[in-house]
Amino acid sequence: QLVESGGGLVQAGGSLRLSCATSGFTFGDYAIGWFRQAPGKEREGVSCISGRGRNSYYEDFVKGRFTISRDDAKKAVYLQMSSLKPEDTAVYYCAAEEFLGITCATVARRYEYWGLGTLVTVSS
Repeated sequence: QLVESGGGLVQAGGSLRLSCATSGFTFGDYAIGWFRQAPGKEREGVSCISGRGRNSYYEDFVKGRFTISRDDAKKAVYLQMSSLKPEDTAVYYCAAEEFLGITCATVARRYEYWGLGTLVTVSS
């Protein structure tokens, strides 16, 4: 299971920290990704972090603004979002991919487990 939390309403330029709590699988064997879906748009990848090697990846539109991290002891992944823009408004999902490599990719079809999402609304 994956459960997201931390969404809410924030003004443009503000910050939010999303959390993804996981259970039911060997956390270290999984890459964790964050995806989002804005109203009327397709789901898109945002960022991911590998299970091994702690490598991370960011889509260009969040580079320098978002930071992904993971806490193995808590089996959780976090997405620190700063300098938020109205176009960041979306439902944010975390997902898990069983992958023993040291890299990750935000390719949605590779991810096996998904949370239900948390809504982030950025007002202008």
